[in-house]
Amino acid sequence: MHSDSLLINALYYLLAAVIAVPLFKKIGLGSILGYLCAGIVLGPHALAIVSDPDEVLHFAEYGVILLLFVIGLELAPNKLWNMRSHIGLIGSSQLLLTTLVIGGLLLLLSLSLQQSLVLGLTLALSSTAFAIQLMNEEHILASPLGRKGFGILLMQDLAVIPILILVGVVVLAGGDDSDALP
Repeated sequence: MHSDSLLINALYYLLAAVIAVPLFKKIGLGSILGYLCAGIVLGPHALAIVSDPDEVLHFAEYGVILLLFVIGLELAPNKLWNMRSHIGLIGSSQLLLTTLVIGGLLLLLSLSLQQSLVLGLTLALSSTAFAIQLMNEEHILASPLGRKGFGILLMQDLAVIPILILVGVVVLAGGDDSDALP
């Protein structure tokens, strides 16, 4: 993607967001659905302004990075310390229980233990950017329930690196192609 087309496409994205998000918020559907519909309209199956979604992937990652940066700016160390039980106990419990349930179901569907574990861990994670935006819209982020939810999200974010390492170990230990991840 050339720098000129990147700038023009960025203007299209901003224009679509400026139109779709307030419209969707006004009719009570929320900004996230507005962003999704704007993406559908700009995408290859509608107006085709974005013909190859992979071209804008790096551009889109900056938005998520900036959102997480803003969350980090608002998070004081003493708040983080006060949330340690939410992060450690509730966040770990959610991750473990969800992994066990999903992994167990996948084992019943005849996947290997390694595949079930990796997929269970992966599907136990959620999108911090998506969830924080939803909690902000519903004005629950500052509530006790919102703090618990944020603690769970933070634990999931912290767990990503060990999960990626585990995936690498499982793939290397797999040996043959018959037991490789799908």
